[in-house]
Amino acid sequence: MEDKHLYSNFDYESALKVNDGVQQPKQVNSQFVERMKARRAQEPSVEELVSGILHGDRTLLSRAITLVESSLFAHQQKAQQVIERCLPYSGKSVRLGITGVPGAGKSTVIEALGKMLTAHNHKVAVLAIDPSSERSKGSILGDKTRMEELSVDPNAFIRPSPSAGSLGGVARKTREIITLCEAAGFDVVIVETVGVGQSEVAAHSMVDFFLLLQLANTGDELQGIKRGIMEMADMIAINKCELDMQRANLAAGQFRNALHLFPMPESGWTVKVTLCSAYTKEGIDGLWNSVMEYVAFTKQNGYFYHKRQQQNIRIMSEAIENGLRERFFNQPGIEERIERLKKEILDNKISPYAAADELLS
Repeated sequence: MEDKHLYSNFDYESALKVNDGVQQPKQVNSQFVERMKARRAQEPSVEELVSGILHGDRTLLSRAITLVESSLFAHQQKAQQVIERCLPYSGKSVRLGITGVPGAGKSTVIEALGKMLTAHNHKVAVLAIDPSSERSKGSILGDKTRMEELSVDPNAFIRPSPSAGSLGGVARKTREIITLCEAAGFDVVIVETVGVGQSEVAAHSMVDFFLLLQLANTGDELQGIKRGIMEMADMIAINKCELDMQRANLAAGQFRNALHLFPMPESGWTVKVTLCSAYTKEGIDGLWNSVMEYVAFTKQNGYFYHKRQQQNIRIMSEAIENGLRERFFNQPGIEERIERLKKEILDNKISPYAAADELLS
């Protein structure tokens, strides 16, 4: 509004004119805002959350997941109580991890697979991990828009979560969320990672079956060998094969040749390479058949249960590491000491290692 009087000191008339801005209306529905504030103030108790989850209440399930993802200490305490109460009702689902390079069609494959499963009376929970920005720390959380049909399916539940800087392409609290979804009656839990390159994937340590989606024309056999994710996959699917079947078959052959250079996995399962098309639904039923074959095979030789026990041990180790980190940064006066030592490091008065030792001591 200062520009309106900008030309008042001049003797001549200017052709420029700044009109008054449009006055913003007041809150359209103030009563709705008050109701929302009152609803947020009345947080459900642990008993209400557990009862709602066990009865399949998706609203209370979502609120419990929000507690799990919260960084507030009070929310974390409450979330752990809910998880402990739900733990006896979990563990009865098939946990499927799906990863692949960005653009491989992970969300489209999940929707095609999910719709096929719900048509056969399965209850499917999809935990879609969305990458968080290193600059703004925000996430789009738009995976539901890619799964339009599955998101409105009454037998499906889709929960996008931010990776929040966690390594391995999964959210830090994904394991706890899996427990809640299983307690809510979902017998198939699909974890979609953010898309990987040559880094290790933490999703492998929380699922039963790990599916790697690939595309044709992504390199030769050497490129396939270079990716560390290859030796973690229980199955490799060349997606979008309808675009060029000949090249898809060639890529499948190259990956099969690359797999011969890897040692036999601990499960004793022979990794399969197949073709699929989420667009035409070709090969989608074959993906699920392979998952069920793997589950039956590993349950028979005992690896299925051994792997889940090892996953629980790893969860404890990671919980210890996270707990130590949180307690360290919650120490009184630690922020001031860190800032002081940062300045000394910048002034070359102390080395970063010595500063870390001083803080840890």
